[in-house]
Amino acid sequence: MSIFERYLTLWVFMCIIVGVLAGQFLPEPFHALGEMEIAKVNLPVGLLIWVMIIPMLLRIDFNTLHEVRQHWRGIGVTLFINWAVKPFSMALLGWLFIRHLFAPYLPAEQLDSYIAGLVLLAAAPCTAMVFVWSRLVSGEPLFTLSQVALNDTIMVFAFAPLVALLLGLSSIVVPWETLLVSVVLYIVVPVLIAQLWRKYLLARGEASLARTLEQLGPISISALLLTLVLLFAFQGKAIIDQPLVILMLAVPITIQVYFTSGLAYWLNRRVGEAHCVAGSSALIGASNFFELAVAAAISLFGFESGAALATVVGVLIEVPVMLSVVYLVKRSQGWYESTQG
Repeated sequence: MSIFERYLTLWVFMCIIVGVLAGQFLPEPFHALGEMEIAKVNLPVGLLIWVMIIPMLLRIDFNTLHEVRQHWRGIGVTLFINWAVKPFSMALLGWLFIRHLFAPYLPAEQLDSYIAGLVLLAAAPCTAMVFVWSRLVSGEPLFTLSQVALNDTIMVFAFAPLVALLLGLSSIVVPWETLLVSVVLYIVVPVLIAQLWRKYLLARGEASLARTLEQLGPISISALLLTLVLLFAFQGKAIIDQPLVILMLAVPITIQVYFTSGLAYWLNRRVGEAHCVAGSSALIGASNFFELAVAAAISLFGFESGAALATVVGVLIEVPVMLSVVYLVKRSQGWYESTQG
């Protein structure tokens, strides 16, 4: 594991601090970067997201999709969590905490927007950082590849309708065009680029692919960190001005992570999957494709919206909370493997 991955939590917190401070003391350059858009998609952020996720997607061999049957129980559990539990439970948590428990302490005009951000966050399973989480728990690599490939395929078709359904229930009008553009830009195009690049590298031999992946590792993590700097610079004022709002938005997100990861982990144990599959399943089930969520929130509601802030809070707590889930999965391996069922 590279030094970037080993101390990822430290780098994340440093980037958060740098981003918030930079947004406070250098507002004009970041405001200019924020206005660099095409079809409401921010170009600097979009470019960094491509640099971050394409090396991860380069690892995926879509030919392994037929191997899903080898881990069909774990695949079934993860799909159930990602598509039947997670988006709906987040909508419920948003309604409970944002609409009711925390409503007196939040700006009334932003309540719908906050819930929209939470739903966007939950409706997109992670496609990049799960490779890091899976490695940290010694997860089954073939399962991880197959699950991510399957989730990507489903997301192309299901993300927009699912978000539209859930946001429609909150009386929020969703422009389908913007959602579809986000899916194409942040899923379809990177996947195509990665697969074409992978095919080119494999034509030159397995060693060429392995060497390229090793070289791109630090670049990918660096792009993630720089993306965090930009996102927190864009949201720095809101974070400083609304620390209580940040904490309140973090509550349903944190509950969601522990609930979905715990449920996936337990269900895998019940159906008899190996720990190396259950760990990856729990982490894939709980983590979010926050790059897509942030991009969709910004595209739909703007940089200054409650939705954008909610998705950025997802970025804020994603790494430390997921690292705690990694710790729990590793520590509980003895329990998991003792008389499963």
